[in-house]
Amino acid sequence: MPDSQSNESAGSRGRSFGTAGDELRVRAAWLYYVEGLTQAEVSKKLGVNRIMITRLLSEARGRGEVIIRIKSDLAPLMKIQRKLEDRFGLQEAVVAPLSDTESDPTRAVAAVAGGFVSELMTNNLTVGVGWGRTLHAMLPFVEGKKLDGVRIVSLLGGIAQARRFNPAEFAWQFAELFDAEGFLVPAPALVDSAQTKHALLEHCGLDQVLQMAETCDVALVSCGGISTLTTSFRLGHVSEAERQSLIEAGTVGDILYNFLDKDGHSVDHPVNARAMSPSIERLIRIKKKVLISGGMEKTEMILATLKALRPSTLITDELTALRLLEMSH
Repeated sequence: MPDSQSNESAGSRGRSFGTAGDELRVRAAWLYYVEGLTQAEVSKKLGVNRIMITRLLSEARGRGEVIIRIKSDLAPLMKIQRKLEDRFGLQEAVVAPLSDTESDPTRAVAAVAGGFVSELMTNNLTVGVGWGRTLHAMLPFVEGKKLDGVRIVSLLGGIAQARRFNPAEFAWQFAELFDAEGFLVPAPALVDSAQTKHALLEHCGLDQVLQMAETCDVALVSCGGISTLTTSFRLGHVSEAERQSLIEAGTVGDILYNFLDKDGHSVDHPVNARAMSPSIERLIRIKKKVLISGGMEKTEMILATLKALRPSTLITDELTALRLLEMSH
């Protein structure tokens, strides 16, 4: 299956929108190449026969729309992107097509994010990176290339018991794609107390890494909701008792272990003082911030992050995007 990505973005507003037939063709290509559905499944989902799906996929390839990316502007998605930009003051919104409410948006969001990040990466760039399932899923969709002077800075301490979603591991893999230098936070993502955090920052030089993070050219981050077992909780860094306590304090989720309420304010909870990551106040100072996240269970936290972080770019799926617009109306 080709390493497909989508190239729709607000920056392409000058191009004309396609017809209904164009949309059907590109949606068929997306479902088949990116979401990995069979032709029979695509046929059932779009309500057309198998022969039509075969023809649409062949036509998409013949038009050069399926190479490495699916290159097409879907008018409904472009409309959603513009609304997101206007509503939340974004420089750019990128919305991945999503077939239905039962679909996991992770791969779709990751594919679109991979295309965006591939074009973003240039020489002499310092990039701060977060962590999580969506960012990890993005890696295969990022086009690696040898660049000069690139520095990748992890925005969070490490997690020893889970290599796959370890922030340090993600930072190194991302750095290797561009032959870049990598800078890590050599401490746990959450320490046992605020006193320990203060000691590590003051006496072990970790504050220098966090200061480097603050001066990044761009930050790539994701966020997670608290109502379901998201990455941080699944890995056991936050106990169930702490999770319930955070919910009682009004928490809707976290970004780099900064736990926020629905209005984007840091909750008054001890866990927030134990995170080895930049505070929201420091993250805001980063020039360009790209929020990459999707899923109905994360919608409230994405909205809170938009209020708190004021990112430059939001990359999400269309169902989440519609829900964000509805909730913020």
